[in-house]
Amino acid sequence: MSLFDSARFRLSVSRLDGLPPADVPEIAFAGRSNAGKSTTINVLTRQGRLAFASKTPGRTQLINFFDLSEKNAIGHRERVASLVDLPGYGFAKAAEGTRKTWSELIGGYLAERDTLTGIVVVMDSRRPFMPTDEWVIDFLNTRPVRLHLLLNKCDQLNNQQKKETLLKVKARAAEMGPHVTVQLFSGLKRIGVDELRETLERWIRREDTPVVP
Repeated sequence: MSLFDSARFRLSVSRLDGLPPADVPEIAFAGRSNAGKSTTINVLTRQGRLAFASKTPGRTQLINFFDLSEKNAIGHRERVASLVDLPGYGFAKAAEGTRKTWSELIGGYLAERDTLTGIVVVMDSRRPFMPTDEWVIDFLNTRPVRLHLLLNKCDQLNNQQKKETLLKVKARAAEMGPHVTVQLFSGLKRIGVDELRETLERWIRREDTPVVP
């Protein structure tokens, strides 16, 4: 059983003063609306409806927390980490006020969470680095924390397109720094799920190289 199979919904917050105590490592997920962020979380945790997707870009402005747990030495389950589902950034169809709210809420979360271990940025592999992706990656990259660029929907690319896209995004990641990693993924076809689980578990267990401020 994977650690991620233990995921359970904890709470949703719309304000910074509603954030839960920062007491375990947290991995946040960010993604443009319709990039497949909710599907990614559901596939990762093997739970079909753990994360819900809004069909209207910019409508869901909540941070959702999901607890990961495992049995301790005496057989009791204890929280060891949290997955954090950040609001989707559907700015193309959202009012300026929505972008401002997103910036304030997510900016405050990033600034305050000492336990934030890394961020998974879910992008459509057919259209990586859309303007809103660029804006959010720049926004997220202001803090020295791991970034994992997840190229979703790769099942809709042929082999040559996969190679070209992966090379392009890896080159961009290298420019950003060693704290940025990249992989191909498909929530629909379950491609790259084990690779994602292994990456995130290394973050949680602190088995990879730490990010130096």
